[in-house]
Amino acid sequence: MADKKKEKNRNRTIDPAALEVLASCEGNGVETAYDRYLNMQPQCQYGDTGICCTICIQGPCRITKKASKGICGAAPYTIVGRNLLRHVLGGTAAHCDHGMHITSVMREIADGHESDYSITDSDKLKRIATKFDIAVEGRSEQEILKDVVDLAEEEFSRLDKRTYSKWMEKTVVPERVQKAMDCNIMPNSIHKTIAESMAQTHMGMDADPVNLVFQSLKTSLCDYIGMHISTDLSDILFGTPTPAVTDANMGVLEEKNVNIALHGHNPILSEIVVRAAREMQDEAKAAGADDIKCVGICCTGNEVLMRQGVPPLTNFLSQELAIMTGAMDAMVVDVQCIMPGIQAVAECYHTKVITTIPNAKIPSSYYVDFDETRALEKAREIVNLAIEAYKERDPSKVSIPQIKNKVIAGFSLEAMEDILGAISPESPIKAVTDAVDSGELAGVCLFAGCNNLKVFHDSSHFTIATELAKNNVLLVSTGCAAGTFGKLGLMNGDAVEKYAGDGLKAFMKRLNEANKGKIGEDLPLIFHMGSCVDNTRCYDFVTALAEQWKVDTPKVPFVASAPEAMSEKAVSIGSWCVTLGVPTHVGVMPPIPGSPLVDGIALQIAQDVYGGYFMWEEDPMEAAKKLLAALQERTWKMKVHKMAAEKYETAVSETW
Repeated sequence: MADKKKEKNRNRTIDPAALEVLASCEGNGVETAYDRYLNMQPQCQYGDTGICCTICIQGPCRITKKASKGICGAAPYTIVGRNLLRHVLGGTAAHCDHGMHITSVMREIADGHESDYSITDSDKLKRIATKFDIAVEGRSEQEILKDVVDLAEEEFSRLDKRTYSKWMEKTVVPERVQKAMDCNIMPNSIHKTIAESMAQTHMGMDADPVNLVFQSLKTSLCDYIGMHISTDLSDILFGTPTPAVTDANMGVLEEKNVNIALHGHNPILSEIVVRAAREMQDEAKAAGADDIKCVGICCTGNEVLMRQGVPPLTNFLSQELAIMTGAMDAMVVDVQCIMPGIQAVAECYHTKVITTIPNAKIPSSYYVDFDETRALEKAREIVNLAIEAYKERDPSKVSIPQIKNKVIAGFSLEAMEDILGAISPESPIKAVTDAVDSGELAGVCLFAGCNNLKVFHDSSHFTIATELAKNNVLLVSTGCAAGTFGKLGLMNGDAVEKYAGDGLKAFMKRLNEANKGKIGEDLPLIFHMGSCVDNTRCYDFVTALAEQWKVDTPKVPFVASAPEAMSEKAVSIGSWCVTLGVPTHVGVMPPIPGSPLVDGIALQIAQDVYGGYFMWEEDPMEAAKKLLAALQERTWKMKVHKMAAEKYETAVSETW
């Protein structure tokens, strides 16, 4: 009976604010993701293991004891391999669509068209131009930008087979470029690779599982390229993030304010809405409100947190619960990770869901076509809709959980280098490599990825992070993982005292003393490095460590964890992490165990060829052990290789 009761428990989260909202709305008939997950049980085991094929309409074909192959003759390894590639394709397309959008806005600026956007960080523009051998001296910002945008557009559209991605060539160590070339997975361009991958998975095309997996890795490198372009151009446009202090979780909502949630992934919209909201206080006061409060959900929230100090409200899985506080006047969405269910919830309240992008609409929601050539005008239209909704708010339905925690965010790699440089001015990254070499730090771990109700919301993130911190691992985070840590109080100085091991405490104390007065707060236990696309900032950190140690990235004691991986984007990010040499933990089993061959490629052959590999582990304590073991193996090997190089007066071994 106990198991049955547990199964029917919809409260699959450890977030106290989410639990409070769920409890307060018990029995009111409003359906959320937590309810729908239970309604969906049991889920299809064929799809769960990846052995269901729906690529052609002879199917669906499911592999069973009775039917060992699809109708066309596709073996389980072919079906799983094609499904994996299509997952990576979906994630890559989503991130690269984001990158194209930002590139198109930058094109308007470069061509001198009148716009509400402008170059904010000219230093970042010049650094990027210099990296790509674009002339800077004696040229205007607009001239430099035009060349940078030309190159970005070429990264999407290049067709020349003999020319490869410049954005990858210039942002990873040469050994990774050579590895990609040797394995024939170095992309020419994003669009070309996406097209050839989609063709490769068509019925009657590629049936070779190794070829399909390697094409998945090639496609994932396009994901890396598109993400890097997005981050670089966003920094030029809106500014490279620097540390910002605010609060996180649902307690940031204000009962007497017009509350606007910015949800999705693209800062093109959210940055301008924040600006409009700050300019429209008088209109809000005329409607009876004290002010306008913008809050963030998912990665759009991370973008405006990093640059504007906008407080993060929640992450992906509890987005519907934000509306159920009764205090949300508008939820403004752009692209990616927006639950269609938010509209049904909003219809039970006064909240207006406002979609803004042509390829991300929700039936019955408000639609404001966000035209970048009239950005501020459109943003004002959106804010006015929120003010009108405030007038319709039912005070009896307002119940805001008074739960929030201090967050210190805004750690771009440049900001990290500034902080580390207070210890090691000539080479900031040396502060980390020295701490690892001395044994003070066990290595570095990136937490990324989504939320997934197959495990308890936020629980695995919290457990793994605190266990690694206890074992002296330096922690960085992005996306909804960062949302978890902000909500639960792990992104402030108090968390260092509470959870860090002695070595990590000593390292953080040294950083705090060296940077005294710079931020006004002690540094956090986990460094918030941005949104999903900003995982490339984290990989730039890996590259910087590799360059400091003078090794290829598979030797760097850096691991990644996606405790609640959910979306296709998580699959594509994890795939390029592995390809670029990072051991990567995934806390929810992806749909590949239906083929032991493909599973083996992900778990072992990838390590042999690329140096990175996947670790599937749903138990968070076991996951922490595996991540620590991966770091220990790398620190031990690097120590042995260095000792051998010194003893025999040779270069450090290039193998891993």
